[in-house]
Amino acid sequence: MASFSLDDIRTAAEAKYGSTDIELGDTTIRLLNPLRLPKAARTELAQLQDRMGGEDADQEELLSEAIRLVAEHPKAADTLLQAVNGDLALLAEIFDRYGRATQVGEASASRD
Repeated sequence: MASFSLDDIRTAAEAKYGSTDIELGDTTIRLLNPLRLPKAARTELAQLQDRMGGEDADQEELLSEAIRLVAEHPKAADTLLQAVNGDLALLAEIFDRYGRATQVGEASASRD
């Protein structure tokens, strides 16, 4: 019979569903995997992503809101957004890398 400690499971979860880390000078900004967010934040993130595809969507505002949702804490989001200074290309690249990093941990669809 297999036996695992909760610490073993935490380590595996962190490896599989860890954060996306952005180095900013001597500070590391952690963007949490959606599965590590509270349910309300996951729901809000999904709604923001849906709105990003809208015709009149303010991409800068929506990407900034998304970063605020997934940042480890509000000060980290403020620090990152201040460094980005409204550069939509940087915001898009951050969110793209975040999205690619979080896809790795998703379960694949069943073949049955």
